[in-house]
Amino acid sequence: MTATLQSLIAGRWIGQAAAAPLRSALTNQVIYHTHAEAIDFAEATDYARRTGIPGLMALDFQQRALRLKELALYLMERKEQLYAISHQTGATRPDSWVDIEGGIGTLFAYASMGRNELPSSNVLHEGPALSLSKGGSFAGTHILVPRGGIAVHINAFNFPIWGLLEKFAPTFLAAMPCIAKPATATSYLTEALVRLIADSGLIPAGALQLVIGATGDLLDRLNGHDVVTFTGSADTANKLRANRNILNQSIPFNAEADSLNCAILAPEITPDDPEFDLFVKEVAREITTKAGQKCTAVRRIIVPRQQLDAVASRLKERLAKVVVGDPSVDGVRMGALASKDQQRDVAERVALLAEGNEIVYGAHAGFKPLGDGVEEGAFFCPTLLLCRDATRNDAVHDVEAFGPVSTMMAYEDLDEALALAARGKGSLVSTLVTKDPAVAAYAVPVAAASHGRVHILDRESAGESTGHGSPLPQLKHGGPGRAGGGEELGGVRAVRHYLQRAAVQGSPSMLAAVTREYVRGARVTESGEHPFRKHFEDIQPGDSLLTHRRTVSEADIVNFGGISGDYFYMHFDEIAARESQFGKRIAHGYFVLSAAAGLFVSPAEGPVLANYGLDNLRFVKPVGIGDTIRARLTCKRKVDRNRKDERGIGQGVVAWDVQVTNQDNELVASYDILTLVAKRT
Repeated sequence: MTATLQSLIAGRWIGQAAAAPLRSALTNQVIYHTHAEAIDFAEATDYARRTGIPGLMALDFQQRALRLKELALYLMERKEQLYAISHQTGATRPDSWVDIEGGIGTLFAYASMGRNELPSSNVLHEGPALSLSKGGSFAGTHILVPRGGIAVHINAFNFPIWGLLEKFAPTFLAAMPCIAKPATATSYLTEALVRLIADSGLIPAGALQLVIGATGDLLDRLNGHDVVTFTGSADTANKLRANRNILNQSIPFNAEADSLNCAILAPEITPDDPEFDLFVKEVAREITTKAGQKCTAVRRIIVPRQQLDAVASRLKERLAKVVVGDPSVDGVRMGALASKDQQRDVAERVALLAEGNEIVYGAHAGFKPLGDGVEEGAFFCPTLLLCRDATRNDAVHDVEAFGPVSTMMAYEDLDEALALAARGKGSLVSTLVTKDPAVAAYAVPVAAASHGRVHILDRESAGESTGHGSPLPQLKHGGPGRAGGGEELGGVRAVRHYLQRAAVQGSPSMLAAVTREYVRGARVTESGEHPFRKHFEDIQPGDSLLTHRRTVSEADIVNFGGISGDYFYMHFDEIAARESQFGKRIAHGYFVLSAAAGLFVSPAEGPVLANYGLDNLRFVKPVGIGDTIRARLTCKRKVDRNRKDERGIGQGVVAWDVQVTNQDNELVASYDILTLVAKRT
């Protein structure tokens, strides 16, 4: 008896009666059913707003980042449960690794980025603040805050785990509860993932809901605070984007659509170059990984005409060695498509692509998948087509077979190759294989205009390259035109997509209160206690120290030059310095920093554990012999990363604003110093 999948709505699992059958990609046997019960999307959206948002907002950016890390660890310990189910989607173990551990790895990545780059509050300051008045009493800046809405994620069938997690991670950091709707064909794997997440108890109630089946009137129940994301076909993206409610309420819609990505072999590469083999290997991998069911897969292989036959021959040899069948059988390197419907769709599109073109390798070569009971499975032979005149053939630039299918095409010169690449009308990714930096310098800016990501492959990067088809959490994933015009991932950029930006104007003191970050010109707090004597909990933005003064002497410059080995003429050559724009010898910039540290550091043992960096360093005005400097040290911001040392003592990070001025109260140096500060035992 097959199981009936359930939706997670308003904190409970819904679904008892069986509806549509879901079949194994390997055998076509029914393994699950969707549920027949209708989902009350009014209840789902209300629960997200009334329960999910307050639960997420009770945590700050840092706390949510920590929860992501804990969730990633929890899922990694239970990954084999997901691998066992993923087998039914037709995926090999390496295919499933990309989906399962790649998805969990995205949680780890966003947890790390969040803890390193986001504040321990729910206001992200996009500074610096700008003075808007002559006297400095009126200023402006930008902040990013949680939108107070819901994120609806509509995902594709090819990555049922990664697809959910790569969107959930930045959404969760941004304090937006999400309602996830996976593609029905592989939704049984997504349901297994969501059950693990729900059982973990690591995320607030309402932070994640799951829809098995249709979205009904869900999009009609959204408002301007909400966000919709979609991954799938360009046609479906356009239909969803045109929803009247989405248009009327200006609801952000982010689409990542399938596209006709390409790989270009540069004109200088010959079969004797290592890059030639790298090109063939990369293209063959893109054709066969996940049975070609990747939005980033190489669909167009663009090669110099003189290398056309050599590339075709090498690719044919490599594809002929790919064993297709049940991934549990030893030696199988490529599994099935996700469903019989997908198999039929790919076959229809190959027929369209074959009109007027040649099939270099395909099912005619005697295709028979390995394994017991796979005769009715959704298998498809790796297929390589050849288009000898791609400038006159529209189909190869318009028709995508979403499977293990790619088309070779020839070019005469690099400009024609780039023109063919652009014929895809917007793609997620392109790969350029070259050994010549000048070729890369010329081609990449051109390709970048129509591709969301450009991957350059050569012998130097090959050993560590993650490859053409691997979106990374740190980099943008998306593309223009046909690829949807959206952006996913991209590090903290993705988090910002789910936040609302606002300009804020007011006095520096008011801006400091709003941003929880000291803004120059704001009121400071000076007390008899040195800021470096305070534990993390006791320090507040605006806590400040104005140091005593120090007059710079020639001996300071000479001694610093001797210690550092820096004998630059501006510090030691009286004649050359007098003829320079400064008109005199000046002190080393790094001496000014060192002298400032000597002015503001409290030398005795205390809560400040380490100085681990400087940000935003600028030398504003030269310091000459006889000038007198002093420093103002002010707590700019503090970030509680919820960490403890080996003794169990908590630590936080404090950024200090440092302004070094001269005897005329002119700014000579400006920077932020970052310190690790202990909490009270």
